[in-house]
Amino acid sequence: MRKAAIVYYSYTNNTKKIAEMIQHKMGGDLFEIKTVTPYTGSYNEVVEQGQKEINEGFKPPIQPMNIQLEQYDTIILGTPVWWYTLTPAVRTFLSGTDLTGKRIIPFATNAGWLGHTFQDIRKLCPDSEVVKERNIEFSEDTLKTSGKDIENWIEGMLK
Repeated sequence: MRKAAIVYYSYTNNTKKIAEMIQHKMGGDLFEIKTVTPYTGSYNEVVEQGQKEINEGFKPPIQPMNIQLEQYDTIILGTPVWWYTLTPAVRTFLSGTDLTGKRIIPFATNAGWLGHTFQDIRKLCPDSEVVKERNIEFSEDTLKTSGKDIENWIEGMLK
């Protein structure tokens, strides 16, 4: 079995819920990506800020993570979808981290608009194997994707 790190960013805690579900089901070490300056304001203000950051290619500074990547051959990467792509915080992580030779299993949480999230992750990780991606839909904080489908995906991801 491969040794996995579960790395995620979560704004509304939906992505965190899935990351914790993965860890509970299969083990692995959990690492949260946190911005140096947290997003604040109303939901609509944060959505507007996120759109601006994505349009400008902004990469917010993230807090240091105590992750020793050489210990892992698989990175399970979780991101919410903001404006049809990965969050700026996850972009910062991927842009500043050498994942050469790693197997990356991405999952994206969203309300039904995945966009080009997984294609963008592939572009940011050209020297990695990006496989078994999973789109997971929520309606606000209610999971819409079948729990059984998620469990089957988790069980099959490290084979």
